[in-house]
Amino acid sequence: MVPAAMAVSVPFCHAVLPFPAAARAPLARSRGGRLGLASCCGAGPISANAVTCAAPVAGAARVGRRRCELFDLHRQVVPYVDSWGWQKSIVERRKALVGIDTDTDEDHSDTLIALQHPPVYTLGNGNDEKYLNFNLEDSPIEIHRIDRAGQVTYHGPGQLVLYPVLNLRHQKKDLVWYQRSIEGVIIRALQSAFSIKAARIDGLTGVWVGDQKVAAIGIMCARWIVYHGLALNVTTDLTPFEHIVPCGIKGRSVGSIKQILQKASSGRELNDAELMDIAYESLIKEFAEFFQLSLEPSPDLLL
Repeated sequence: MVPAAMAVSVPFCHAVLPFPAAARAPLARSRGGRLGLASCCGAGPISANAVTCAAPVAGAARVGRRRCELFDLHRQVVPYVDSWGWQKSIVERRKALVGIDTDTDEDHSDTLIALQHPPVYTLGNGNDEKYLNFNLEDSPIEIHRIDRAGQVTYHGPGQLVLYPVLNLRHQKKDLVWYQRSIEGVIIRALQSAFSIKAARIDGLTGVWVGDQKVAAIGIMCARWIVYHGLALNVTTDLTPFEHIVPCGIKGRSVGSIKQILQKASSGRELNDAELMDIAYESLIKEFAEFFQLSLEPSPDLLL
């Protein structure tokens, strides 16, 4: 267990701007049904550290016990510094609501932000530059060192990023449990939406299809409020991963949903926007069901 006042992080591996008007769209509706192409994409059984599923919520994803504001920018490409600033502002505001005393908790709402990023590398606070295949001062794309543990990872268009800001006092005060839970949410979302059988790999963080990592996870925790989150490769250009050793894991590759589905369907053309919408809908539904949250779409981020 981690003391409530301590800030800790688990690997992923400026000015705070208002949301652009174009991003203030209502929650996208499900297109009905899943895209089932990948019955041959199995990666074996989930490892023994699989988290036990919470009882699913009846009805839509918006039905649950605890309120969670949803900022749906999953079709938008948002600069990394903006999203980082939003998270830090939310966390600082909510830290004041929980206080240092573990018996004090006036924090009655969680937050979930969904978006994409322009090409960017992020380095955890313990990053070893040996995992960069270039000089730090001569990065081929934008690069940021941030307040999480772990090594370097890549974000870019076509990658669905979710930033949950959750109060674990209303879940379980256990960071390993939370990380395993996020992995389980992704695994279920891939199976439900695309019939892709993903799994964990013992000793490694993230979600895998065979030896390809399709989702990275990184969290930071302060007073049991967790932030940062997950990055799922949907239609991502995987080329930038070739310039790094993603998450410091050697000998394994990175994959995407689109790549996996095309391989399973002998190269069939797929619509990128539709894949992103389906992945988003499935992921937030599984997220809300597991953590028993009532997702409430909001057009404005109050900092």
